[in-house]
Amino acid sequence: MKAVRIHAFGGPEVLQLEDVARPVPAADEILVKVYASGVNPVDWVVREGGNEALRAYLTLPMTPGWDAAGVVAEVGSSVTGFRVGDAVYGEPNFPGDGSYAEYCAAKASQFALKPQSLSFTEAAGVPLAGLTAWTGLFEHGKLRAGQRVLIQGASGGVGGFAVQFAKARGAYVIGTASAGNLDYVRQLGADEALDYRAQPVEELVHDMDVVLEASPLRDNAARVKAVQVLKPGGIFVSVNVDFPFDEAMQAALDRQQATGELSNNQPRQEWLQEMARLIDAGQVKVNISKVYPLAEVADAHRESQTWHVQGKLVLQICPNDEPA
Repeated sequence: MKAVRIHAFGGPEVLQLEDVARPVPAADEILVKVYASGVNPVDWVVREGGNEALRAYLTLPMTPGWDAAGVVAEVGSSVTGFRVGDAVYGEPNFPGDGSYAEYCAAKASQFALKPQSLSFTEAAGVPLAGLTAWTGLFEHGKLRAGQRVLIQGASGGVGGFAVQFAKARGAYVIGTASAGNLDYVRQLGADEALDYRAQPVEELVHDMDVVLEASPLRDNAARVKAVQVLKPGGIFVSVNVDFPFDEAMQAALDRQQATGELSNNQPRQEWLQEMARLIDAGQVKVNISKVYPLAEVADAHRESQTWHVQGKLVLQICPNDEPA
């Protein structure tokens, strides 16, 4: 089968399209014929050699990609929830052999049936960013209907899903983004959209139950400012797990009687199922920015590294992409 492999860490040029053996699923895994794979910032962070949180887990050679949609080709001996031919979406094993390939094997618990209303290309843009948003908002942020949430980086892949999930759950949502993306954030359903560069958010926003840091900015001084918008007992959640809170940030949380959480993505099947229900009910839209063929994976990485992508980048691996 064709797969993109990395034999040395570095720039986009280390991504090599090769012929490799098709994986064999373990007892608790499914083998997925991959129709499309999402492209995410973690992909090129891994390609470059990882960060402090990831480096110890990375071995070469490897196939990147942790966002997949496709069809079940085989099921492991202990898997009961899937059948050959099921259209699925989910997260391949991290950091194992990923979804930049014609086939990938992954734990069945990390996949669910694909949203019926989405093509494979659209569905491939959901799992990693969607689960990152879901874990941050609901597992760590404990967000409930009627609460108020500030989402930083609301126009990005994670932030865009977070806005929509929070609204679907009945929260009041304020999103921050650059000036050119404010209309887009409102279209996603945000009750308010603020320009983080031109507007002093810490002065304009108050009494938030949750702040979700979904922007790529890694700046504890900016975090200290954001903590000021929380009500006592509020929760500050960051998806930037490689960037811990410093002493000033912890002191700010203590002053505000707030909690700080670093939120790692959790690939849970039940959350993928709930996300699919929201998508099929029309409550959550998937915005695909651009689709690349697998052979142009290096260009997709270059685009992702601009940090100016509105929505998701996707690699199309199997043509004739139709909803199944």
